[in-house]
Amino acid sequence: MTATPRRSLTDHLRVPAIGVAQILAWGSSFYLPAVLAKPTVADTGWPLPWVVGAFSLALLVSGLVSPRVGDVIEARGGRPVLATGAATIALGLVVMALSPNLPVYVAAWCLVGAGMGAGLYDAAFAALGRLHGLAARREITNLTLVAGFASTVSWPLAALFVSEWGWRGACLAFAALLILVAVPLYLAAFPREARREVVHAKAPATGEGEQHSAPRAPARSQVFSPLFMLTAAAFTLSSVIASIVSVHLITLMEARGVALAAAVGFGALIGPSQVAARIVESVIGKRYHPLWTMLASTLCVATGVALLWTGMPALLAAAFVFYGAGMGIKSIARGTLPLALFGADGYAPLMGRMAMPILVTMAVSPSVGAVLIERAGADATIGVLVALAVIDVALVVAIFPLRPRS
Repeated sequence: MTATPRRSLTDHLRVPAIGVAQILAWGSSFYLPAVLAKPTVADTGWPLPWVVGAFSLALLVSGLVSPRVGDVIEARGGRPVLATGAATIALGLVVMALSPNLPVYVAAWCLVGAGMGAGLYDAAFAALGRLHGLAARREITNLTLVAGFASTVSWPLAALFVSEWGWRGACLAFAALLILVAVPLYLAAFPREARREVVHAKAPATGEGEQHSAPRAPARSQVFSPLFMLTAAAFTLSSVIASIVSVHLITLMEARGVALAAAVGFGALIGPSQVAARIVESVIGKRYHPLWTMLASTLCVATGVALLWTGMPALLAAAFVFYGAGMGIKSIARGTLPLALFGADGYAPLMGRMAMPILVTMAVSPSVGAVLIERAGADATIGVLVALAVIDVALVVAIFPLRPRS
């Protein structure tokens, strides 16, 4: 058994510190275009599809770098990777703020995308898994509780920065927060860890161990196994649904005859539902295998989009509550389920490979959704989301007979 790494912060302070850093990382990258897109277009005259499309390109880049990020976390620990990820996002924001033309702006988003691949949830989950092993489930769950307030904090903050200093000043302000707050928090929260050799040969099966333990093999020897492929497909399909809904929610509601103010009000139910579901999972989830968390997530999402599909006004609030709850606990399952199914040995590289299809499909799904809405209409688009949600439930159910037994 390897010695437990010396910790630079107590267990009680580590997760809040990482959570604050994650709020800043998400707020300065994933959630930024929602506030900055229109001011950027108004100031520069660049086409809105290109301004928004640059963010899609950033997601694509983050997916492409994720496997390498997982390997580096496995070899060197999360401390240097997450700190570098935050610094890279900051560098991209500085380039963005100084961009004289659209090509430089797009290149800046590519730089931000590389930082996202090394600095958002997948990297943080992998780092905690590398540090704590199978005991990381509690830390991952608690991290999602803290970081779940990213949009709540970042959107008003971004709006304040834009009103005071314009979109370029907002980019510089977020870059400063990353360098002055997020990077030091990562360096303090994670200890220096011993370098490991990243082994890719098949490892022998282990005997009985901790709860939810399983025969382990390094990540690259598992990426073509049915268990891995089903798990990755389930998370990827869930992300496709989330990407389409998050971008086109208002459009879909208005096309169904819902007034803009009402659509925004219903959409506002998603955030509190996510946090509430995560709190419930943090209390009772430790009693169950994370596969049950993932099943509950897919069932809630399927129920939510099915209620939305009915078009009944009385059911809209319930639709968004179910949908938000499902997406909320999906974030927990995304970190804890691979750890329970595949173990701590090789967890970081495995997370990196699982993140790639998720992030790549997140990059293209909004465009696919736009084409679907234009060609088939809102009703058909929501019907497709229902079908995808049902398939996602079936994928998770198919994992149950394949899961390793402790």
